[in-house]
Amino acid sequence: MEFVPTLPLSPDELLTTTRTVRRRLDLTRPVPMDLVRECLEIALQAPSGSNRQGWHFVVVTDPMLRAEIGLLYQRAVQAYLASESSAARLFAEDPARAAVQRRVGESVAWLGDRMGQVPVLLIPCLRLHGGGELSAGNQAGLWGSLLPAVWSYMLAARARGLGTAWTTLHLTYEAEVAELLGLPEEVRQAALVPTAWYTGEGFRPARRQPLDEVLHVDRW
Repeated sequence: MEFVPTLPLSPDELLTTTRTVRRRLDLTRPVPMDLVRECLEIALQAPSGSNRQGWHFVVVTDPMLRAEIGLLYQRAVQAYLASESSAARLFAEDPARAAVQRRVGESVAWLGDRMGQVPVLLIPCLRLHGGGELSAGNQAGLWGSLLPAVWSYMLAARARGLGTAWTTLHLTYEAEVAELLGLPEEVRQAALVPTAWYTGEGFRPARRQPLDEVLHVDRW
């Protein structure tokens, strides 16, 4: 296994500089499976409701499978970018934010054309009771037993010099991806996380809304 030291990041630095990486994913450099396993071992320490641990993680490295998933993702991205909910169309009335959103839309399009070339595609899943049907009740609790583990994976990857992106557009074709990967009927997918070495220099915190615009103490 290639030895990869963790970056000298404080907890605050790790949490504030783990960014969505699209254009800066290195599409040419292989990612060792042992390194992906290391990140997933950390992910398994995340909280899980009732300690059920119903999570499963499909790591796709086969070039043919990645290419097939990439085509489905590209189709979903094209439909998304043409829709009114596209990131590129948000905050059109605010010149400063609109410029940022246009750049986001451009990076979404870039990854949409190249998802199948990313060395590692991680698909986190939940195994459900009842044939994979999602209940009408507390879905926050259901997905809350998986998504923290995915974020832990992304943090662990960042600490090792890997870039990731949280994407869900492929879920438009969830059934097609499930068939490609041979997923059982009771397994549902939560995301598609491209994973690769990142290019360029490090990352810095993103510009966000001021806390006081979104903070509510005791009442709304």
